[in-house]
Amino acid sequence: MTGHHPDDERQREAKAILERVRQETEPQVGGHTEAMLFRTRDHFMARDADPADRIEVIGTRIGRLAAVVGFIVFAVLLAIQLASD
Repeated sequence: MTGHHPDDERQREAKAILERVRQETEPQVGGHTEAMLFRTRDHFMARDADPADRIEVIGTRIGRLAAVVGFIVFAVLLAIQLASD
């Protein structure tokens, strides 16, 4: 029975180390992902445009939405072109 005691202690220590590593790394990954999503949302909501100029905000939103739609259309056309060869 004395042979199992060091193994049990090592297992508990290993689990504690893994738990600490998980706690230290998990919030960082979530924080970066959250920041990236907020920056993307702010970009498409034109938060960098002058809020006093409503036309500029609307034009910026339309331009950015048109860019995304254009990218998707060109990507689909490219995929169709490459698939037909």
